[in-house]
Amino acid sequence: MSSHPNNEDAEAQPQPERAGLSRRKLFGAAGVTAAVVGAAGAGAFAGRATAAQTTDHLHAAVPFRGPHQAGIVTEAQDRMHFATFDVTTRSRDDVIKMLADWTEMAERMTQGKEAFPNGATGQNPYAPPSDTGEALGLPPSQLTLTIGFGPSFFAKDGVDRFGIADKKPDALVDLPKFPNEKIDPARSGGDIVVQACSNDPQVAVHAIRNLARIGFGTVAVRYSQLGFGRTSSTTREQSTPRNLFGFKDGTANLRSDETDKLNEFVWVADGDGPSWLTGGSYLVARRIRMRIEQWDRTTLLEQERVVGRQKGSGAPMGLTDEFEELNFDLTNDKDEPLIDTLAHVRLASPQNLGGIEILRRGYNFTDGSDGFGHLDAGLFFIAFVRNPVTQFVPMQNAISRNDAMNEYVTPTSSAVFACPPGLPEGDTSSFWGSALFD
Repeated sequence: MSSHPNNEDAEAQPQPERAGLSRRKLFGAAGVTAAVVGAAGAGAFAGRATAAQTTDHLHAAVPFRGPHQAGIVTEAQDRMHFATFDVTTRSRDDVIKMLADWTEMAERMTQGKEAFPNGATGQNPYAPPSDTGEALGLPPSQLTLTIGFGPSFFAKDGVDRFGIADKKPDALVDLPKFPNEKIDPARSGGDIVVQACSNDPQVAVHAIRNLARIGFGTVAVRYSQLGFGRTSSTTREQSTPRNLFGFKDGTANLRSDETDKLNEFVWVADGDGPSWLTGGSYLVARRIRMRIEQWDRTTLLEQERVVGRQKGSGAPMGLTDEFEELNFDLTNDKDEPLIDTLAHVRLASPQNLGGIEILRRGYNFTDGSDGFGHLDAGLFFIAFVRNPVTQFVPMQNAISRNDAMNEYVTPTSSAVFACPPGLPEGDTSSFWGSALFD
């Protein structure tokens, strides 16, 4: 694909200077934060870090710049605030200006600073502060902010709003409908996504809140999701966490030191698509409702049959260590496979999928209860892949039809985004998505 837009009008438009944030953005933005923070229940901030704590992993700052965006192979943090946005303007210049502002803000916030210098307390007392202030005094908490662009960002309803339709990757398409899902369109898709991960939920919420309020007039929050208790590990130093079914989750996940596998399954390579995406990745998000009460009434034997692993140790059925390779040839004295033919780990395994692997980075969620008194809880599944069409779609086809776990889960939202590579050190002229508008 060409690296320049074909739209002559778009090409003729001058690129706006990266001036400081317009104060008018702040006056209309106050109301937008309620939509973002409203997803945070009263208990979401329980256990939040304070400035007095000295735990190293809470104080650490993750570098914002590098070959790849942070928040993909970065050591998985414990909390997440995931938000998607719809662009509400047709002004190419306004979108560029917002992305430039967001980049400056994101870099500051990942360093533990305010979104803008003296943003909460040191500016005009007769105007809204340019930082909401709830993260004042808190450490960086390994905050990472990862951005991606959905299919509709490039063209919506057939309209090339920003002169970038020719830069849309072929693999960036809405996921097809799969069996056993009840997708809510209002909680799916989106023009832009920002994934905030942190070890302190207040730090993650602060980041999304401030991006949303500064984007007012250019973007509007489509939906957001809070997550707690990571459901995967991206480094070998991390222990395997558990999902809300009580099983260890992500035992066989890709790790940050598996360079060859990451190149094969996560990072978009030169020649895979448009040049602006080389070194980036695709983000697939799925909100999966778990039938908690039904699962809790299920026997341990049935739970382990459904999963294909032992609940206590996490070891595959018939083995003793969590990290032993799955052995589908093991049988009991009745010559029945110890890992059931419809067990989740069997159907989702590389052995069953022709070698396909993905990098998982999901989180547990609880959003209160439904009208029947059942917990609205489950897994907010996030995966990063080199190509969603050739990796995630075949995997989902394999498990959505036959997986024994389908009796206990229902996907309720779905989205896919193209995440550009990281920003180079010292390059102040580039910003999130700048290569799209060259």
